[in-house]
Amino acid sequence: MPRRKTLVDAVRRRAATDAAGLADVDAVVHFSDGTTEVSIRIAHGTVHVLPESAVPTTRISADPKTLLNVVEGKESGVAAFLDGRLKVDGDLSLSLRLDGVFAASDERPARFPRSAMVQAGRTRTFHLEAGPADAPPVVLLHGLGATNASLLPTLWDLAADYRVLAPDLPGHGASAAPYGAYDARFFARWLAAYLDAVGVETCVLLGNSLGGRVALEVALLEPTRVSGLILLAPAVAFRRLRQFVPVVRLARSEAAALPLPMTRGMARVTLRRMFSQPARLTAQSYDAAAGEFVRVYKRAAYRVAFFSSLKQIYLDDAFGEEGFWRRLPSLAPPALFLWGDRDRLVPSGFARHVAAALPAARSVVLPDCGHVPQFEHPDRTHQEVRAFLRELAGTGTSRRTPAPGA
Repeated sequence: MPRRKTLVDAVRRRAATDAAGLADVDAVVHFSDGTTEVSIRIAHGTVHVLPESAVPTTRISADPKTLLNVVEGKESGVAAFLDGRLKVDGDLSLSLRLDGVFAASDERPARFPRSAMVQAGRTRTFHLEAGPADAPPVVLLHGLGATNASLLPTLWDLAADYRVLAPDLPGHGASAAPYGAYDARFFARWLAAYLDAVGVETCVLLGNSLGGRVALEVALLEPTRVSGLILLAPAVAFRRLRQFVPVVRLARSEAAALPLPMTRGMARVTLRRMFSQPARLTAQSYDAAAGEFVRVYKRAAYRVAFFSSLKQIYLDDAFGEEGFWRRLPSLAPPALFLWGDRDRLVPSGFARHVAAALPAARSVVLPDCGHVPQFEHPDRTHQEVRAFLRELAGTGTSRRTPAPGA
């Protein structure tokens, strides 16, 4: 009983420090440290302990020391999750919001991620922020069907000495899914509004897959807002296989509002295909990502957003008057491109076309790598990212000097 009381009190005390951060949440969360079980009901900013028989929305489990440290804000839940010491089953976005609430204190290290909802244009946007508030900003943009959780390794690495922001794109994760085209310009308008909402005038944009294409669009349309680009397997316009464009253009994304089957097993198979060596990720990581995708996919508006985005990736004009490959040579901000030589979604062969269009850009093909280098080869990826950021600092983009021991 004392251990259970300690955990319950810690959950209630930490959640109460920022009830406004959970004002729109209605969920049941179950905590387990292997010997102690605690269920809480979060309802519009209040937290109540429930009987152990309550059916949870989300399960969070870890060893006793890790779980208590995370709840008390002494340790980052993101770091524990990345280390494999903390497991999430259910609403991954909610667990990130809880971690942000638990870390919300002036006494907590600036590196600990904090969460918030911001209004970006007409899209209510969920985001994570980590790192010193006065450090140079780096904005992370995830890929199609993913959430900001897919960039947690990069957020945690860079937050040691940068202000890192990681939003969920419209129609993804915990952000709203407004009606829209979901093409590159749709996302670019949203991103400009998001930067305004979080008070960022100029930043480095880092994008994976669809996020990379969004970053490129913003840099092409509003180059003064982008001091540099880091593009991890960006979803650039198809150069071949364009013969199906007329058919795809006729397809109605709204049809996805109808129930469409999707299971964790189906999602897990798709996720494993994104890696050169699927065994590099733990079963726990696949379960969390697959569960989150299925949870979001179950909602009609998000299915429509997913298929609209997928459709627009294929329809992205390649060589027309305003075609991507015609516009790309005009890209002004410095850019780093990272490709995986075993990427099944965005083949590394695009690297030579990018090099022809942007001879001054740095383009690196990572060996034995798939579509998400930040998870498959985090050390090499972040080494390249940090080297590029240092180069930017040498050409006028300021960089915060890490504190000793950071």
